[in-house]
Amino acid sequence: MVDIKLLQYLEGFLTERRRGLFTKVLANRTRHFTVAVEDVYQLHNTSAVLRSCDVFGIQDCHVIEEHNSKKMDREIAMGAQKWVDVKRYNHSSECINHLKNEGYQIIATSPHEKSSTLSDFDITKKSALFFGRETEGLSEEVLSAADGFLHIPMVGFTESLNISVSAAITLQHLTERLRKSDMNWQLSEEEILEQRMQWVQKSIKSIDQILEKYEKEK
Repeated sequence: MVDIKLLQYLEGFLTERRRGLFTKVLANRTRHFTVAVEDVYQLHNTSAVLRSCDVFGIQDCHVIEEHNSKKMDREIAMGAQKWVDVKRYNHSSECINHLKNEGYQIIATSPHEKSSTLSDFDITKKSALFFGRETEGLSEEVLSAADGFLHIPMVGFTESLNISVSAAITLQHLTERLRKSDMNWQLSEEEILEQRMQWVQKSIKSIDQILEKYEKEK
């Protein structure tokens, strides 16, 4: 449970504009869809996917680093790592099991024979969208565990898109459909409070000293 009095105290250190921006952004955040990237080799691609998550309102990004483990490229992510919750895994199976336990269906972005397009994809189910490596795509482990497949229709000579471009197109299309629906896709009240608390603390430079002072005065 979030300490409301502490949250209100900390928000007093923010400008009115920043508090208003938090409210506006959180109203469009969702965990109905989430994103997972599997062993992406180029660091800027993972960072760009994270940025797209922030832009299109996806709160969580799951990063599998079974073979490739690097720090997020802050320049490409443009600060998105402050606002999106990044969860890291050493193995694909670990990520898959976690997401299934959270009630997500596993959706592999792949031109599979049973693959849905962005337009006919069923948005009513909680879905974890998996994006794979630049050259090999998703591993056989993810493809075997997938509950469904999704692809972007293409009509040119090129048969694939860069992972960061693919993620951006997919998220823009599906989140737009989600917001036009009458589904309950937003964060819960408690989740919103938790995010406000996280974001407030990340926004205050001297947060440790302020928290210490609050505890002494309480």
